[in-house]
Parts: sequence; structure tokens; C-alpha cells
Amino acid sequence: MSCDELPPKPDPDDDVFEVCPVARAFEIVGSKWRLTVLRSLHLYGEQRFSELQETTTADSTTLSRVLENLENQDLVTRRLEDRPISTYYDLTERGESLTGVFDEFEEWAFEHTAAEMPAVELPE
Repeated sequence: MSCDELPPKPDPDDDVFEVCPVARAFEIVGSKWRLTVLRSLHLYGEQRFSELQETTTADSTTLSRVLENLENQDLVTRRLEDRPISTYYDLTERGESLTGVFDEFEEWAFEHTAAEMPAVELPE
């Protein structure tokens, strides 16, 4: 089916996530914290847990849960180092494939919501 063809109307008894690929994509990446973590890794690259806490402002419990979820979705990878003991997180190839989506969302947000949003300073 090409993009200009309409898909068949879904059966009302079907799960929306099974019939709409956009809804399914948002189910995977669409929580506030998942998007924030993915965007932080997109902008700053590989980070230690403590760095992700700084760049996302997530508390440790939330960040642990989100990172585990993103690992299970094959969007984030975890790398352990023993000297010094550290855990690093980065985007997988699948996670990297979202970078164009983030760029498009950012462009859309600046165009359509800039007046509604207060200015935010990003950490260096």
C-alpha cells in the first residue's frame, strides 16, 4: 500500500495499536520520560546514569525503569565498565533511527508551540 492510499477502516473491536502504526510507535516511545531520555542520548551521546539524571531531571527510580524499558525495546544499550565502575547508556541502531523523527518533532514544536512554551536552557 502506498502512502497516498487509505488503509481499510479498522474493525471497532481491534486494538488501535495493532491497526495503526503511528499509535504503535507512540506506545513504544511516547511517554514523557522515554522521549526525554531518548532525546538526551540523541543530543549528548553516550552518558553515565548520573549524567542522564542531570540532562533529563528524572529521579533515579523513574530513570531506572525507563532505561530498562528502552533496553527491552532495543532502543538503548547499556555498557558496564569495571575500572572505574560505571554504567553507560547509548542509543542502539534502532534508537538512532529515531533521530530524524526527533528533528521533525522539534521543528514542528518550534513552529506550532513556541509561543506557548517558556524558554528552556539546555545543560552544557
